[in-house]
Amino acid sequence: MSADFPSQADTVVIGAGAVGCSVAYHLSELGAEDVVVVDQGPLPVTGGSSVHAPGIMFQTSPSKIQTKAAYYTSRLLSDAGVYDEVGGIELARSEERMDFLRRRVEWAESYGLPDPQLLSPEEVTEHFPLVDEDEILGGYYSPTDGRVDGISALQWYIAKSDGADFYGNVEVTDLDVAGDSIGAVETDRGTIDCDRCVIATNNWGYQTAQMADLDLPIAPVEHQYVVTEALEELSGVDSNVGSNTEGLQVPGNGDIQEYMSEGPHRPVGRDQDNSLYFRTHGDSLGLGSYNHEALSVDPDVMGKNSEESQASVHSFTSEHWEKATHPDREKSPKQAFDELLPATKDVEYEATENGIFVFTPDGMPAIGPTHVDGLWSALAIWWTHSGGYGKIIAEWMENGVPRLPSGPVDTGGVHVRRFSPHAGEKNYFVDKGATRYRQVYSIVEPRWQPDKHRGLRRSPFYDRQQDLGAEFYQSGGWESAQWYDSNADLVEEYEAQIPDQDGWQSINRSKIEAAEHLHTRDAVSMFDMTSFSSIMVEGADAGDFLQRVCSNDVDIDVGDVRYSLLLNEGGGILADVTVVRLGAEEYMVTTGGGNSPGIHGGWLEDHAPETVSVTVEEGAKSTIGLWGPKSRLLLQRCTDADVSNDDFPYFSAKQIYVGEVPVIALRVSYVGELGWELWAPTEYGNRLWETLYEAGQDLDVRPMGGGALESMRLEKGYRLWGTDIDTDSNPYEAGLGFAVDLDTDFIGKEALEAAKAEGVDAEITPITLDDSTDILLSGRPVLVDGEAQGYVQAADFGYTIGESIAYTYLPTEYTEAGTDVQVRCEGELYDATVRNEPLFDPGREKIIR
Repeated sequence: MSADFPSQADTVVIGAGAVGCSVAYHLSELGAEDVVVVDQGPLPVTGGSSVHAPGIMFQTSPSKIQTKAAYYTSRLLSDAGVYDEVGGIELARSEERMDFLRRRVEWAESYGLPDPQLLSPEEVTEHFPLVDEDEILGGYYSPTDGRVDGISALQWYIAKSDGADFYGNVEVTDLDVAGDSIGAVETDRGTIDCDRCVIATNNWGYQTAQMADLDLPIAPVEHQYVVTEALEELSGVDSNVGSNTEGLQVPGNGDIQEYMSEGPHRPVGRDQDNSLYFRTHGDSLGLGSYNHEALSVDPDVMGKNSEESQASVHSFTSEHWEKATHPDREKSPKQAFDELLPATKDVEYEATENGIFVFTPDGMPAIGPTHVDGLWSALAIWWTHSGGYGKIIAEWMENGVPRLPSGPVDTGGVHVRRFSPHAGEKNYFVDKGATRYRQVYSIVEPRWQPDKHRGLRRSPFYDRQQDLGAEFYQSGGWESAQWYDSNADLVEEYEAQIPDQDGWQSINRSKIEAAEHLHTRDAVSMFDMTSFSSIMVEGADAGDFLQRVCSNDVDIDVGDVRYSLLLNEGGGILADVTVVRLGAEEYMVTTGGGNSPGIHGGWLEDHAPETVSVTVEEGAKSTIGLWGPKSRLLLQRCTDADVSNDDFPYFSAKQIYVGEVPVIALRVSYVGELGWELWAPTEYGNRLWETLYEAGQDLDVRPMGGGALESMRLEKGYRLWGTDIDTDSNPYEAGLGFAVDLDTDFIGKEALEAAKAEGVDAEITPITLDDSTDILLSGRPVLVDGEAQGYVQAADFGYTIGESIAYTYLPTEYTEAGTDVQVRCEGELYDATVRNEPLFDPGREKIIR
């Protein structure tokens, strides 16, 4: 630590908690120098959530990146000597929870956690005798789970960060942003000029980002924790309470930090059926609860340390401990703990708190480069994942590639720019954060949809879709039809080709999705693509710019369409896009919906020179996918343009009129059938739908939803960014080498040349189930000779080919067609076979006709 306060630094990290210290440490490990870390509290006990947290680390998650980040964190802190690897047990008090714990085992197996186990009640009490085994049905045991000593870990980070200086008791008062770039961090001790800045203030993340005029959706919420008096059942266990924080400056009442610094000697535990968790603190028990109504904190009034309290700790509210206030839980926290851990009944509490931590609207972290050049986000991260995300962010900042030692990671689900424009409205994200708090330990169904904040973004077709009985799913605020009740009559027509689905896989599904799939193969359907985005790239240097950022050769003629990829410096796939040349200096780049406009559009904006205009037209165009063997006949009825194969070939574009509606028509299809994407200004959207729908009645034109789209694209082997491809895969691994032209110069080329020369270790491949029609679920392990070699990326039933399909990445020695594999899903073991792709229409006869 330096005594002189700096006036300049290459990088300023705001926040010296678990995440800020991790980022600084990992930047130092990568050779970065001149890093300054500041915090408003004293060091290392800053008053943030890192020092009031009990440090419990359960590593298993349905999210690969969360699991990988957690495992890296546990290994790093274990090597540092600040991690107690006592194991973790998640308990089941219901059959539904036992099913959930089986999923935990499968996720752990898929993502590489060692030796995940299901335990009987008797085996649980062998690990943790205080549990009443009559109250439980079993448990999930992860032997490398445990607890981090927060204060010791922060001290270790600070001592080991050779390239960084740390300053406590420094209040950041403003962020200087000029020309959309960070220039300086203003503090109450002076201004620090800088090239880069990392916001790692977590509970204060919203406030800090506001200083740069960014509306980051970071919602603080309280949850409860108590530490019991010494228990007779734990007598004989050594305790250092009273000396753990000796010599440290501790804001407010130091009881919480004193007890949090006392390590466990038994596995950490969770009773998710009652939203509870627990661990030993020497001869005491620590009891944590999410089992109360959401106690949201106004992100604008997150406080500071005082003589009486720490900034992120509020007074304990006994009513939320003693009464049942959680909307989904029947028992109060105290009642549930008394039943599960009888030793806690009628004991006194030595320390209590309502500790504050944060949620984003989707419950995932918010990391990466923001809209302000040089300003990075490292927010909504728990101790569990802090080491991993510190490594990922540091690699991203230094080398342009988010990665862990195990390899590149997929960042689409955690990227700070994934949020839709409305997500920054405070009432919205605070309420969504409260919902995520409510769901922390809930069993959330596949394809679950929220009840609140619906109808925010609607295509011009919305009213017509409602009339047709659309079942709307929400993504990025858009209401997108998953299927249409008006197509229920098709189910009977195609009944023989639609197998029943049971159990967890069947939830929130409809046979109508299958019928729409099959009808599209036979006739013609209209798919609402309005949530997809067009990005206009214009200017004298537009072509050269796109050539620099696209992996394929996009030096194309006006009217041509080219599929390409955007890559990072490591060759990871940032996006797959369609590039359309509309004029000499005008291009349209199309990408998906959801988080694509913010991430993909933002990346193009960031890299464009001043001579090129990039406009992300999120919602500016309404788009219909017109697909099926009768699509040409229908479209020709509605336009004077020649849409024959000779005049309008596959992967070409025309600006035409459909009725009176001006349309950019692309001869492309995401379902493997003849078809077009019809892009029109939003104000014309309703007329576009009306024109096509009315003209196609005798052709039996039907609306088609997202469920049919997913099964059709898997039959054809078309990739979906964020599901099959992301920054954790390169084009050769993803089977997209055809979208790479190494004769051109583009970002990521050097990495791809090296990858091609070395050869890939794993490739994406389709597998089909041998003797089952069940639909598999993502994240489930794919086994060869009993060992997990990959996991399910995406899966559905292929209604045209009559087989259950899954896509997975496998080591290349197992990707030959005919190789036998198995998939473990929902406790069952399925035999499957590796197949060549595409499974449907390999000769492309359906598309090119």
